[in-house]
Amino acid sequence: MVEIGQFNNLTIDKMVDFGAFLDGGRYGRILLPKRYLPEGKQVGDTLRVFIYLDSEDQLIATTETPKLVRGACAWLKVTDVNRYGAFLDWGLPKDLLVPFKEQNKPMELGRSYVVTLYLDNQERLVASSRLSRHIPETSRYLKPQQPVSLLVCGRTELGYKVVIEGNCLGLLFRDDAFKPLKYGQQVKGYIKDVRPDGKVNVSLQLPPIQQREQLTEQIIANLRANGGHSPLTDSSAPDDIYHVYSVSKKTYKKAIGQLYKERRIDIGEDGITLLDNAR
Repeated sequence: MVEIGQFNNLTIDKMVDFGAFLDGGRYGRILLPKRYLPEGKQVGDTLRVFIYLDSEDQLIATTETPKLVRGACAWLKVTDVNRYGAFLDWGLPKDLLVPFKEQNKPMELGRSYVVTLYLDNQERLVASSRLSRHIPETSRYLKPQQPVSLLVCGRTELGYKVVIEGNCLGLLFRDDAFKPLKYGQQVKGYIKDVRPDGKVNVSLQLPPIQQREQLTEQIIANLRANGGHSPLTDSSAPDDIYHVYSVSKKTYKKAIGQLYKERRIDIGEDGITLLDNAR
C-alpha cells in the first residue's frame, strides 16, 4: 500500500517519453518524472521513491530525499507567507504549506521553525508547528539510559522541550543540560526516565558512574586510534570536548583524572598521552 509522505518501493508499470508510471495500487499509476528516473530501468523494476503531491495536488514520485517525512520533525525555513499560510523549503520543488491554524505562533518570512508533517482530512501533505497535536507525548518503547537523538523545539520554565528520535515529545530539565541550547538545535542525549504516565525526561549525559566508565574507554580508544596522543586536556574549551565526546568539561576532567590515577595516561600541557601499559 502506498504511503503518501513516505518512501515506498514501487514497481515500474509503464515507460513514457517524460518518465515512468509506477504501480500505486489503489491510487493508480503515479508518475516518476524523467529527471528522477535512473538510467537503465525497465518495466518490472522496483524503485525506492518518495510520494507527495505536486502543484496541482496530483500524486507524484521522486528519488530525491526531502528534509522531512510524514510523522517526523525537522527545522525548516519559511520561503513565503500569503493568505493560505506559510510555505517552507523542504527540499522538493513544491514548498510545504503550514496553514495558519497549524502555526504555534505566526510564522515570519526567512525564519526557521520545528515542524512535523502530516496528512490532513483531504489527504494533502501539510506541516504544523503545533507539535503536540500530532506527535505523542508518551512512549512505551523508550528505556532509561537509551541513547537518542534530540531536536530542541521549545523552552519552558523547567528547561527545554525536545523531540526524541523524531517521533516523541519529551522534557530536558535545565539541570540536565550542561550548556545553553538553541531552538532547532540537534543534540545527542539519553533517556533519563519514563514516568508512570508515559511522559519522557531526557538528559545530555548518562548517570555519573556509568558515564565515566563508558567515557574512559572512549578516551582510550580515541588515543589508540590517534597514535596515543590527544590535545584535549582538563583546560581545553568545553565545546572542543563536547564535539569529540558529547560530555561536559567537568565529566571529562573526572574521566581523565581517573585514567591518570590508574596510570593509563599521562597529562601534559600539550594534551594527554597513552602510557605503554595501556596500549
